[in-house]
Amino acid sequence: MTTAPSTTTDEAPQPAAPAPSKGSWASLRPLILRLHFYAGVLVAPFLLVAAVTGLLYAGSFQAEKLVYDHELSVPVGEKKLPISEQVAAARKAHPEGTVSAVRPSPEADATTRVMLSGVPGVDEGHALAVFVDPYTAEVRGALEQYGSTGALPLRTWIDEFHRDLHLGEQGRLYSELAASWLWVIAAGGLALWFSRRRALRKVRGTKGRRRTLGLHGTVGVWAAIGFFFLSATGLTWSAYAGATIDELRTSLGQATPSVSAAAGGEHAGHGSAAGQAGDAAHGVGLDKILSAARAEGLGNPVEIVPPADANSAYVVKQVQRSWPSKQDAVAIDPADGEVTDVVRFADYPVLAKLTRWGIDLHTGVLFGLANQIALMLLAASLILLIVWGYRMWWQRGRGTSFGRPIPRGAWQQVPPQILVPLLAGIAVLGYFLPLFGIPLAAFLAVDILLGEIAHRRGRRSYGTPVS
Repeated sequence: MTTAPSTTTDEAPQPAAPAPSKGSWASLRPLILRLHFYAGVLVAPFLLVAAVTGLLYAGSFQAEKLVYDHELSVPVGEKKLPISEQVAAARKAHPEGTVSAVRPSPEADATTRVMLSGVPGVDEGHALAVFVDPYTAEVRGALEQYGSTGALPLRTWIDEFHRDLHLGEQGRLYSELAASWLWVIAAGGLALWFSRRRALRKVRGTKGRRRTLGLHGTVGVWAAIGFFFLSATGLTWSAYAGATIDELRTSLGQATPSVSAAAGGEHAGHGSAAGQAGDAAHGVGLDKILSAARAEGLGNPVEIVPPADANSAYVVKQVQRSWPSKQDAVAIDPADGEVTDVVRFADYPVLAKLTRWGIDLHTGVLFGLANQIALMLLAASLILLIVWGYRMWWQRGRGTSFGRPIPRGAWQQVPPQILVPLLAGIAVLGYFLPLFGIPLAAFLAVDILLGEIAHRRGRRSYGTPVS
């Protein structure tokens, strides 16, 4: 549940009703209702942007295949050329920059990608991907590429729009705010929905606000697990919460391992094997490097990263994010083609594996098209819930204006033995999730200030039962 549920007849203030017994759910429900309402109203615009852009991103994988079909696919030939010849063809067509990575054709009808860094006109952090026919060495085009999944311009634009609204690092705060609050709103909605009498949950045979509330609650219940997942995985690579999660994983010995790119042996940095940093023909050459990686069991798709300097090794790593994940990596000495280090995905710590799978599931690559369809359904559900939430608020005002907010004072009904641990837990969460804690603290400060102003003007009486 995501936005602005408001009270129905059974949720409206009942001044004549006896105060709920301490420690009962009835004392906590008004507080959750108020939090759910205000969090929904205030955070819903951020969630709506995240949902719409996420919906577009989930569909961008299939769109990319259609838009860039000429660059991505080739007619199947008889025999693929050595990878060194393919790279040479790419460099002849595009001598600018340096080779930063090579992805040999992973399938019979797929092109080879040669990635160039330092190319004029290409954004920092991006690469120019040159697409080469593996059978004829024909260069079929060149496109700007971003990220480990090899996003091309269409998907890159949508990805950056979803992540930071094309506003850079500061823009990432919007998506972290949405991820920090999505699970809170969903959890509050679940609690409110299951606390309602069963007869009030039905949709069939209802109309008006009751029907809107029924649709909002029913769809929210079915989508809640997905929202929890999107929130948790979105936070793993956010700016502030993500850094905290990385520190926690590191302290627990659960960081993602990486292969050592230091070239070993007495030949490191000597003679012609040292070559020029960033040169794909460094040392023994790409063909022997790829053969050595294949001998270590690294099957397609793989990426070859040339040595960064004269004392570094080639790194060959699997880049398959779909199930089953292939993330093994090896380092290979450019002087003699010997493997100097190996990292197997099977040996990753548990949290490192879960993080990898969570991110890949969140971005729609783990289970391919089925994964992307599921994400699109979740995004569509979130959009509907937001629309229904605002509609309920409008209907509460009888269709002429937005209804009155949920009254203040709900916290006064919560027994201390529940309120104190609850506040402590929120404080801890706010510390680890700053874009949950800071907005909540700001809202409470403003709410308390407005409440005091209203009280001094005689417009509010403390302790009035609310819902």
